[in-house]
Amino acid sequence: MSCYLSEIPELHAVGSQEFMHLRELFDRSFKAARIGVWECSLPDQTLSWTNTVYEFFDLIPQTPLARDEIVKLYTPESRKLLSEAREKAIRTGEGFTLDAQIVTAKGNSRWIRITACVEFANGSAGRIFGVKQDVTAEKTMVEQLRRLAERDTLTGLTSRTRFEAFFNEICGGESERPRALLLVDLDGFKSVNDTLGHQAGDDCLKVASRRLSQALPEAEMIARIGGDEFAVLHPCSSAEDLAKIATRIVEGINWIISTPTKNIQITTSVGAAIIVPGQSPKDIFAKADHALYEVKSAGRNGFRIVSLSRPALEIAQATLLKEGNRFSSGRI
Repeated sequence: MSCYLSEIPELHAVGSQEFMHLRELFDRSFKAARIGVWECSLPDQTLSWTNTVYEFFDLIPQTPLARDEIVKLYTPESRKLLSEAREKAIRTGEGFTLDAQIVTAKGNSRWIRITACVEFANGSAGRIFGVKQDVTAEKTMVEQLRRLAERDTLTGLTSRTRFEAFFNEICGGESERPRALLLVDLDGFKSVNDTLGHQAGDDCLKVASRRLSQALPEAEMIARIGGDEFAVLHPCSSAEDLAKIATRIVEGINWIISTPTKNIQITTSVGAAIIVPGQSPKDIFAKADHALYEVKSAGRNGFRIVSLSRPALEIAQATLLKEGNRFSSGRI
């Protein structure tokens, strides 16, 4: 970012009458926008702030400033980024903009956006100056939106959007850690909605999500990807291991909802496939989805595991059972 001094009101020596006047003017004009003006004289590292900047740091306006002490109020990561940006600006004359996190003198966490320009005199940097803006509210809103995008608001599980991003990432990677995809569908959920209404249906989904999380404490990710559909990404070293994981799901999500007229049993159907690096996410998902369909066609309340060809097993680096050793639950 280049700074053109002709576009910026000229500030003279620290403490000069003009600077004091501009400080008062900018303080009044920018206070509503949470923007303040700052200046640092490079020969002696003397800081000058408008009152708004003092407020950002929870300091009493016009109190003496020691740059070494002010820098300590930045978080370690922001302190490092600020130091690097400042040194480069002083060396090259190029200004910068940086969002930095501080912990104020009163212990409050706050984000400020620093915009800096450098003034050169006789071939060397004489001062660095600019504006600081409180962007805490903006950062908070962005973080809330990110959480909403990554979390299912009803169950608190991972959202479909976040699941798809992570699933694509691990399918396209070269990790030697074997993983499996398990697709989980509730049996009996429609009866709950039709008989007791959508509020009861929402409560059913919350209970199922909690039971699923309790059954799989080592899962890398558990996501709600549809109405009563869930997806699990779980470490898995063999088909035998995958069968045990699927069994925990089937056993964990099995309970009865009592109504005045009848009891509704909630069970689950699971389709599972070992993730083979190099295969497309779409193909792996389709295999697990087909396995889930087979479970439902066979009467629900069970699981199926997609069998893989020998080359696929070698690619996945998983120790799978020999051809003759099959599970009673069946394979595709």
